[in-house]
Amino acid sequence: MKSFSIQDINAIINGEIVGESTNAITGLEQIEKANPHQATFIGSRKFENLWKDSNASLAIINDNIDLEPGENKAFIKVKNADLAMAKLLEAFAPEAPHFEVAIHPSATVDASATLGEGTKVGAGAYIGKNVVLGAHVTVYPNVTILDDTTIGDHTVIWSGTVIRERSEIGHYCIFHNNVSIGADGFGYRPSDDGRSLVKIPHIGNVVIGNAVEIGANSCVDRGKFSSTIIGDGCKIDNLVQIAHNCVLGRSCIMAGSSGLAGSVTLGDGVIIGGSASIKDHTTIHSAATVGAGSGVMNDVPAGKTVLGYPAVDSREMLKQWVALRKLAR
Repeated sequence: MKSFSIQDINAIINGEIVGESTNAITGLEQIEKANPHQATFIGSRKFENLWKDSNASLAIINDNIDLEPGENKAFIKVKNADLAMAKLLEAFAPEAPHFEVAIHPSATVDASATLGEGTKVGAGAYIGKNVVLGAHVTVYPNVTILDDTTIGDHTVIWSGTVIRERSEIGHYCIFHNNVSIGADGFGYRPSDDGRSLVKIPHIGNVVIGNAVEIGANSCVDRGKFSSTIIGDGCKIDNLVQIAHNCVLGRSCIMAGSSGLAGSVTLGDGVIIGGSASIKDHTTIHSAATVGAGSGVMNDVPAGKTVLGYPAVDSREMLKQWVALRKLAR
């Protein structure tokens, strides 16, 4: 079990200690669930009232919150408690699953594949023809990486993930369980006789930048002609659909169960709320936000927030909701 003094913890997050406690800190917990050997955090004034009944010995607290820690309790005041807590969570994180050997005997690694220094491949994994894995890549059991794919250094791929042929993936990415990269896009047209549907082949690939994280059971489809592109630093939640030929800029966020239809373009820093859906061939410009559950039918200007179904400017939608509530009365 990891154990830290309050001084040890402050060395990690570099804040200001207020009060004192003799208790060692062996874990982290929510403010209402913490015990005397756990630290918690207060990142908003709405949680202030919970502190008086908390058993935690230590709270990481925003420096604009005015509270007294109490007897045998301490605060570490920081500018941003959420960011400080992220550092602590990393310090308390348990070790990753253990590999007895770097390449498990039951893994299938094609003779033409190239594996960098320190790369690990788990049981039942398949590494195809001409695949290139960089240094210190971790491939957990039962991952499939098909032909001519390249993956950068320090990328982690969790079990059940399938990365289809010709994908290009950067450094320091994380793919959680059962991610699908490079499946065919969803394209069909009525046949000449109108009696069936003709499948449109998708012969492109997927290109993913550096430090991209993709949540469990999310899908990124290959391009029809060229590439589906996800820019550096994008963070994709669970159960997200990114269709063929979409292009995401840098540091976009897509929350769970949201989806992009084909050929959607997101600028840098776009935020897509949970369960939002974006119409094909739509552009959402940089720093725009799409509210949860919204349906975007038209382009969204830079920096705008849109809500509703169909989505409109958030202020306009809030006015509509107020008007409907008054009408119901």
